[in-house]
Amino acid sequence: MSETIFYKIGQGEIPANVVYEDDQVMAFLDMSQVTKGHTLLIPKKAIQDIFAYTDDDAAMVFSRVPKITRAMQKAFPEMTGVNLLSNNGEDAFQSVFHSHIHIIPRYSKEDDGFGLKWETAEDQYSEQELAEIAQSIRQEIEEVD
Repeated sequence: MSETIFYKIGQGEIPANVVYEDDQVMAFLDMSQVTKGHTLLIPKKAIQDIFAYTDDDAAMVFSRVPKITRAMQKAFPEMTGVNLLSNNGEDAFQSVFHSHIHIIPRYSKEDDGFGLKWETAEDQYSEQELAEIAQSIRQEIEEVD
């Protein structure tokens, strides 16, 4: 994996508005600011996407989310919710190929950004099809464990 802009930010080579940092992860404000406080959480080591995570990598990154979101809640008392978003792979609109989690504060149901209001497809699957989909995933999880 090439050194991406997020890797360089995590290594301190490119400045960012850092909100949290330790030896393994960094959280900094996203330049796009979908809403006030929109933050990106990255591992400092080069990990392309969620598919490349080990269990330890996932624990390392995701265990920091509650600390950051609680801090946001205190910093922005008007915040009424938060979205966690991670695009993984080109078809999922990942634009920087260094794993990152968008932490997007929400201040009302009218906040959108990133197309988070989406149409559901519950009428497109029968109960049997849903059971088969679940079984397919469950089987793969059992094989991985």
